[in-house]
Amino acid sequence: MDLKKQFSSLKFECGTDEAGRGCLAGPVTAAAVILPKIFENLILNDSKRLTHKNRLLLKSIIEEEALSFAFAHIFEDEIDNINILNASIKAMHCSIEKLKVEPSFIIVDGNKFKPYKSIPHQTIIKGDSKYLSIAAASVIAKTTRDSYMEDIHKEYPMYNWKKNKGYPTKEHRAAIRKFGITKYHRKSFRLLPEQYKLDI
Repeated sequence: MDLKKQFSSLKFECGTDEAGRGCLAGPVTAAAVILPKIFENLILNDSKRLTHKNRLLLKSIIEEEALSFAFAHIFEDEIDNINILNASIKAMHCSIEKLKVEPSFIIVDGNKFKPYKSIPHQTIIKGDSKYLSIAAASVIAKTTRDSYMEDIHKEYPMYNWKKNKGYPTKEHRAAIRKFGITKYHRKSFRLLPEQYKLDI
């Protein structure tokens, strides 16, 4: 299925998406991308449906061809402080803020967003598999966050973040049981299935 180019007819439509919302460790990362109206790509889709190799290939293409792109991390302490939904929206706002071209319309993956400045927006469920700019944002957010998790893996290799990227895999949870938590873990999350309250 071909992804649609735009939702609106406005010139600088920006797509935004986040990665890492369901993780136990690391930041939530969002990206914003404005693509030229002539942009076409047959591989680009929701980053979760792409191979690692294709995500990296597309990252280079998007960075080369986008009118503007940006990303932002919101880290663990702030996630614990304002909750993951607010942190995800804040990451999207921060990435939009960094764009070199101000968008005239914003399309957002999912069904939750807060207005950014006075720019009109539209939330779109599964938008990353429907619109090119949201799919592009999902690729930038995912590859950027994965790279960050691979970096902090070197500091705490026992959690194998280079593979699980902080998601709640059996291996990650087994490492939390054995080694405890790190400064990168989200303390407001239920890190273990048996955990109802975390003393912090």
